[in-house]
Amino acid sequence: MPIPMKEDSIAAIPALIPRKALFGNPEREQVRISRDGTRIGFLAPLDGVLNVWVAPTSDPGAARAVTSDAKRGIQFYVWTHNPDYLLYIQDTEGDEDWHIYAVNVKTGETKDLTPFEGVHATLTTMSPNFPDEALIGLNDRDARYHDIHRVNILTGEMSLVMENDIGAMGFVTDDDFRVRLAMLTTESGGSSILERPQSDADSDDGSGEWLPFMEVGLEDGLTTMPLGTDITGKTLYLADSRNRDTSALATFDFDTREHTILASDDRADISWGFLIHPATQRVQAVSFEYDRLRWQVLDDSISADLDRIRSAESGEFQVTSRSQDDSRWVIAYEHDDSPTTFHLYDRESGEMKYLFTNRPELEKYELRPMESAVVKSRDGLDLVTYYTLPQNAPKSAGDESAPSRPLPTVLNVHGGPWWRDSWGYHPMHQLLSNRGYAVISVNFRGSTGFGKAFLNAGDREWGGKMHDDLIDVVNWAIERGISDPERIAIAGGSYGGYATLVGLTFTPNVFACGVDIVGPSNLITTIETIPPYWEPMAEMEKARVGDISTEEGRRFLESRSPLSRVDAITKPLLIAQGANDPRVKRAESDQIVEAMTERGIPVAYALFGDEGHGFARPENSLAFMAVAEAFLARCIGGRYEPIGDDFEGSSIEIITGADEVPGLA
Repeated sequence: MPIPMKEDSIAAIPALIPRKALFGNPEREQVRISRDGTRIGFLAPLDGVLNVWVAPTSDPGAARAVTSDAKRGIQFYVWTHNPDYLLYIQDTEGDEDWHIYAVNVKTGETKDLTPFEGVHATLTTMSPNFPDEALIGLNDRDARYHDIHRVNILTGEMSLVMENDIGAMGFVTDDDFRVRLAMLTTESGGSSILERPQSDADSDDGSGEWLPFMEVGLEDGLTTMPLGTDITGKTLYLADSRNRDTSALATFDFDTREHTILASDDRADISWGFLIHPATQRVQAVSFEYDRLRWQVLDDSISADLDRIRSAESGEFQVTSRSQDDSRWVIAYEHDDSPTTFHLYDRESGEMKYLFTNRPELEKYELRPMESAVVKSRDGLDLVTYYTLPQNAPKSAGDESAPSRPLPTVLNVHGGPWWRDSWGYHPMHQLLSNRGYAVISVNFRGSTGFGKAFLNAGDREWGGKMHDDLIDVVNWAIERGISDPERIAIAGGSYGGYATLVGLTFTPNVFACGVDIVGPSNLITTIETIPPYWEPMAEMEKARVGDISTEEGRRFLESRSPLSRVDAITKPLLIAQGANDPRVKRAESDQIVEAMTERGIPVAYALFGDEGHGFARPENSLAFMAVAEAFLARCIGGRYEPIGDDFEGSSIEIITGADEVPGLA
């Protein structure tokens, strides 16, 4: 039976926010302006499936669908430099063998530019110098390595530019479609960057000598990398943490060989929020994110624009796209307690025209603000942490950011682990806080964005100090009066799923239950079954996770694998897995479920036959969240919306444990 909520915690209970409003399709998303500024594109449902829609910039209400995906939904698209064409990517049921499609937005004609089975395609470069072409990476010759091809987006005609015979994990190309740099992993787990002299880069056949350009040690391997060139190909932009802790934005002049630091922050690495002039490809502003996002301007010509944008609406903004003549920008404002809003900004007039919000259905509900805190780990690291409290939580006297009585809590752990949590709208935070829980997300060591010392402190600490950080934040929440120590759940996907399994096996007395989505249960088998195109990064994985090539390394990885401690599980566990996951194979979930079943340990296991590493189809997200919130209600006593018809259209299959979830059997 569900644990009842305490009497004072259900006063003034807010209306249940429907799962569909949070996890169903957005009404509009990924709003981008065409290069010539005459059209805007966005993702929106067509017969319940996300597709690309296009409208005249002057009349956004006149949008029409230009794609017709009928099953999985389009997750990413981009305008080409030919204003009549855009590209989008799609895989098959989560296998991540991406195809790249070109769409003529006038006629709706769609062409698969990479019509090869079992091949992973990557979009490398588009250039205003060649508006009808693109550079695309394909691992069709050798599954481990991507060769670079030049593709005509109108006809599909393809020619080989460079065969990746050096085992590079990536290349830098310029706007003249020349291959300039190659990145290789070294035996120490760092990277070796090679350069082709310009005379060789100009050759048509991809031949030419590779020369040493930059050696990056393991300590800088995830925080130092080339980013791309300006339109001339003479200036290289790079993220650079060498001889410093945080990653700065730097330039390298190929002619003078001069290296210059342009922007830096003592607490945070450069984030992936850049403002780049569409014609010159020069960086005009860069963002840094510690607890909140801030912009550093490098080009005074856009200072007044950014001032206008900041003053127009609260929240954190991103410039999602700019017309080629730079007269029009699309702005997205993200908020923690309301949907994302999109605006069209005219630079000449300074006018900010409201377009729409991504989830208007949410505007009728009161969403919760996200609080931030910096928590000290037991060994002195600063852990940037975010938490959300339910609307009806009684407030602590004199402290609006803490409740007067401890609450049931969900610790939501991010994936990666080389990723980070950020401030803003988070559907999981909103759903769970609406159901009566405090929700906490922590940037544990190994998370990106906080300098290389913090990131490298996570090396070989899966299930070790990385987990200690999670426990330290749990203890902080208990001591602060946020969390009821008897009613704390742990949940997450990918690395967060692994952390969930670690929580129930390594620290079985801390958590009341766990929700694991595509989490590795055995680090040895996870590493042994990585996709072949990840093999160029194998040395980095050895250095940062563990080495499966030695007996000592395998013993270490086994000691950090939840499967080796399955006997310690005493609390309820819900597992979700995509059957076609290429990163964390289905066997990772199967084997721990089998081990628990053999020992008579209850477990609920949901399998999705048309998904991979997570949920792309909203029908599957809704089905899983229906199960998850009922499961959590039984474990730690919150509210939940009945499952109802939220399995409709989903591939969900309950392999075992239906009795563990209220209403599921």
